[in-house]
Amino acid sequence: MTAKLIDGKAAALALRERVAGEVARFREATGRVPGLAVVLVGEHPPSAAYVRSKVKATREAGMKSFEHRLPASVGQDQIAALIDELNADPAVDGILVQLPLPPQVDERVIITRISPDKDVDGFHPVNAGRLAIGLPGFVPCTPLGCLMLLKQELGELSGLDAIVVGRSNIVGKPMALLLLQANCTVTVAHSRTRDLPGAVRRSDIVVAAVGRPELIRGHWLKPGATVIDVGQERVEQPDGTRKLLGDVAFDEAVEVAGAITPVPGGVGPMTIACLIRNTFVSAARRERFAYDKDL
Repeated sequence: MTAKLIDGKAAALALRERVAGEVARFREATGRVPGLAVVLVGEHPPSAAYVRSKVKATREAGMKSFEHRLPASVGQDQIAALIDELNADPAVDGILVQLPLPPQVDERVIITRISPDKDVDGFHPVNAGRLAIGLPGFVPCTPLGCLMLLKQELGELSGLDAIVVGRSNIVGKPMALLLLQANCTVTVAHSRTRDLPGAVRRSDIVVAAVGRPELIRGHWLKPGATVIDVGQERVEQPDGTRKLLGDVAFDEAVEVAGAITPVPGGVGPMTIACLIRNTFVSAARRERFAYDKDL
């Protein structure tokens, strides 16, 4: 058996096209377009590349992008002051501060400075709390994208056994909460889990978000399981090149799983598409604009 490849690029493109259609309706009804402010501190090359992708996607959806580039030497108070300005700016519906930040800046202070209603990354403690108790809020983009891919592939998730390998605030914990809301029976595994292969083998759904290349082996999987691989690590190969690997040993897993996301081309594109989606939803909520709830 060879697993079906879950095409994250195609799913992301379809979501972005639906958002663009809603943005056009929004512009016609309100006379303005949603706006996303992106704050980039320093010259961290991966962060700069992510920001370029996000800005491009924002503009392609018909929304405004406001870029704020600050030097790596910037003080925490200066970033906080910029966040205050963006919170008060009616043209800005979403605020994204690209992580990581320089060592002199406390990320928690900056994240909590963003208004929860403009926190389209879904990292603010208020939004984390809203997710935990089932209130409307913003969900971090990567787990939201993972859930969309799972529903697209499997349809109804109710009653399935799911495991999330990884317990970060950005992916692991919100992913587990989303799966619980979808009526899955959820296991959260991590570095202290005693029998990780056994826990994975019991699961119909495996979400790998631990940041350890090829940790999850093919023989760990339940035959026919659906595997969502969030990992993205560049690993040097014997010939000196660097290859992008996920948290799942893909060549092994593809022989056992029922469906699996590739790396790259799986979860990554959905993360950016969900950011665009969250920004539009923020604008729609602020303007009390009725939008397609299936977004």
